[in-house]
Amino acid sequence: MSDTVSPLLMLDLEGLTVSPVEKDMLAHPGAGGLILFTRNYQDRQQLAELVRQIREIRPDMLIAVDQEGGRVQRFREGFVRLPPMAALGRGYASGPEQAQQDARLVGELMASELTELDIDISFAPVLDLDYGASTVIGDRSFHGDPQAMIALAGAFIDGMNAAGMAATGKHFPGHGHVVADSHLELPVDPRPMDEIEQADLRPFAALASRLDGIMPAHVIYSAVENQTAGFSRFWLQTVLRERLGFRGVIFSDDLSMAGAHGAGGYAQRAEAALKAGCDMVLACNCQSGAQEVLGYLETAGHQGQVAVGGLRCRPRHAMDTGRRQAAEAVATRLIEENT
Repeated sequence: MSDTVSPLLMLDLEGLTVSPVEKDMLAHPGAGGLILFTRNYQDRQQLAELVRQIREIRPDMLIAVDQEGGRVQRFREGFVRLPPMAALGRGYASGPEQAQQDARLVGELMASELTELDIDISFAPVLDLDYGASTVIGDRSFHGDPQAMIALAGAFIDGMNAAGMAATGKHFPGHGHVVADSHLELPVDPRPMDEIEQADLRPFAALASRLDGIMPAHVIYSAVENQTAGFSRFWLQTVLRERLGFRGVIFSDDLSMAGAHGAGGYAQRAEAALKAGCDMVLACNCQSGAQEVLGYLETAGHQGQVAVGGLRCRPRHAMDTGRRQAAEAVATRLIEENT
């Protein structure tokens, strides 16, 4: 094993408690993050105990979840039901200021419910524009107009930050224009660079200084480069770091997704992502794959450009009763208006 193994892997758990094998994996110096799924949740009491178990093994572990709202809300029973982000977007044309106020409240509510249980981040907001083409993005997107997206996502970020949660924008440089679902196949976006810059890149560019993390898409932008964005030094270094000036953490999307398979096995996928510029790689839903990445990290000697610890070190702020009640009312209203 290398003398210095950096904590560059975010892995997952199979059930409601930490198994002996998972305990060893969490204790491995190459593990730096853990993402939770619906299968890891029974109720708030069980979740609190699970987080305690994780912290007992690794107090510094970055604990994450996808709690965007709508159909991507991993914890439901015992949590406020959150609307899809498109519900906020629908009210923007007639009342942009009210829509932004609502977005801020929903962002704060989402983050506050998680930070209360010592969960560090939700991978949100989604910054993909809605072109009406992508079913995997669809109503996860705030809007199809870049300016409306910037306003609504910016307000949502303000709400997350108010609760003490760092924000992670996804899926750079934009997943909304492709029909294919990168969980199941490798999408190809044929548009030229100038078209992407004039639309999809605008939210990432405008919000780069306010984002603590960014997750690239498992999408090939074939007119630009024949490589997925998450494995591309051009997209991650030249565009994201240099042109957009992003200084936060770059997370790979899940290496188990079909859109990542072209890079080879799990070790090869991790190597490609880290060499392209990712600071942490996700290997989910495949314990043997995560173990393969840990084995690779033992000898690879990679060092992330940006440590993920900064996403955990924020002071947590409980949502006061009045704002929480207002936020819950907004969430309920938006769901009712959009069903």
